Amino acid sequence: MSDVLASLLARIRNKTAAVGIIGLGFDVDPLKVAKLNAGRSYIKQTPDAAVAAMRAAGFEATDRFDRLGEPDAVLVCVPTPLTDARDPDLTYVVASAQAVAAQLRRGQLVVLESTTYPGTTRDVVLPALEATGLEAGRDFFLAFSPEREDPGNPTYSVTSIPKVVGGLDAAAGDAACALYGTVVPKVVRVSTPEVAEACKILENTYRAVNIALVNELKVLYDRMGIDVWEVIDAARTKPFGFQPFYPGPGLGGHCIPLDPFYLAWIARRYGMNTRFIELAGEVNTAMPAYVVSKVADALNRAGKPVKGSKVAVLGMAYKKDVDDPRESPGFELIDLLLKKGAVVSYNDPHIPALPKMRHWPHLGPMTSAPLTAEYLAAQDCVLVATDHSAYDYGFIVANSRLVVDTRNATRGVTVGRDKVVQA
Repeated sequence: MSDVLASLLARIRNKTAAVGIIGLGFDVDPLKVAKLNAGRSYIKQTPDAAVAAMRAAGFEATDRFDRLGEPDAVLVCVPTPLTDARDPDLTYVVASAQAVAAQLRRGQLVVLESTTYPGTTRDVVLPALEATGLEAGRDFFLAFSPEREDPGNPTYSVTSIPKVVGGLDAAAGDAACALYGTVVPKVVRVSTPEVAEACKILENTYRAVNIALVNELKVLYDRMGIDVWEVIDAARTKPFGFQPFYPGPGLGGHCIPLDPFYLAWIARRYGMNTRFIELAGEVNTAMPAYVVSKVADALNRAGKPVKGSKVAVLGMAYKKDVDDPRESPGFELIDLLLKKGAVVSYNDPHIPALPKMRHWPHLGPMTSAPLTAEYLAAQDCVLVATDHSAYDYGFIVANSRLVVDTRNATRGVTVGRDKVVQA
C-alpha cells in the first residue's frame, strides 16, 4: 500500500477526512449557499433542523470552487439531463471534472455519483483529472458510486440503503469503500466503475420497462372494460414471481424518464439498438396524450368541448408527497390542454408556484389555486395527476362535476363514483 493511500485511509477511519460535495457543499447558486449557511434547507424533504445540525457539526457551503483542493474526498452529484435529441448531456459532469482538476492535489479521492452511461468515469472524468499530470491510482483515486434514493419514502434513506462502489483500480476501491462504509449500512463493491454505472442504469431501466408494460395494459384493459388497478391488486397476491408496478399519466423525476436513454445512446455506439428501452420510452411518453384524450371524451359525454372548458390539474410534482416537479408529466398535460383551448389551472400543496422548465419555456407563470369547494365546483373537469396524501379525495369528488383520475387515488371514495373516470 502506498503512503498516499495509507494516509487517506487513516484520515477516513479516524474521521478527520474532509469531504466536499459538488451539488451541495459546493454550489454555483449563491442563494442556495446562503440558505445552507444560515441553517436552512431548500429541499422540502430535508428539514431545516437537519441542516442546522450539519452546520453545528462543521458543514459549510460555498460557491468558491477554488476551495476544491481542501477536501480529502470530492463527491460529484450533479444533474445528467438529456439534450433535445435525447442524447446524454454531460455538461455538468464535464464542468465539475474540470473544476476538480483545477485544484486537484495528491491524496484526494474523487467519486462521481451522477447517473450516466457505462464508461463515463473512465472516458470523461479520468482524462480531465490526469491532464493535470497527476496519475490515477498513484497520486489520486477515482471511483463511481451511484446515488440511490426514493424521495418521499420514509422507509429507505441514505443510512438504510446499500451503496454500490466501483473503483478505477484496487486502491480507489479501497478508499471509496472505506469512505462510504462510515455512513451506509452495507457497501457493495464491484470490480470496475463501468459495472457500477451499468448497475444504476439497470435499476432505472427495470422500472421504466415495467411501468411501460402496465401503462400499455391500462390502455388495453380500458378498451376491454377491465379495471387495471383491480387486476394489479389481484396479481400482487401471488407470493412469488410478481412485483407490482402501477400506471400513471407519464413518467417524471430526474431518473426514470432520462437514464434508460443513456444506455440506448451508448448501445448505438456499439452497433446495437436497445429495442425494449426504446419501446418502453415510446409507451411512457405517449401517456399524457392518452390522458388528455380521456379528459376530452369525459367532457364530451358531459356535453362540453375541451375548448373553453375549465380544467384543474391536481398535483404537479412528479410523484406523491414531494415538491420536485422535474420532468413531471403535469407540464405536458397542461401544455396539451392549453393547445386544445382549455382554461387550465393547478393545485399542489407542495409547489406554490411552478418554476420555469427548460422544455416548457412557453408556459406562463402559474401559482397554485386554493383547493376550496368553490374552486372545485367552478371547474368543468378536475384531473388528478399526482396522488398526494394531503388531498381529501372524498371532498374533491363531492365538490367536483367531473373527476379524471390517473392514479386510482379515488379508489376509497364511494359517494359520487358516477363522476369519476379512470385514465
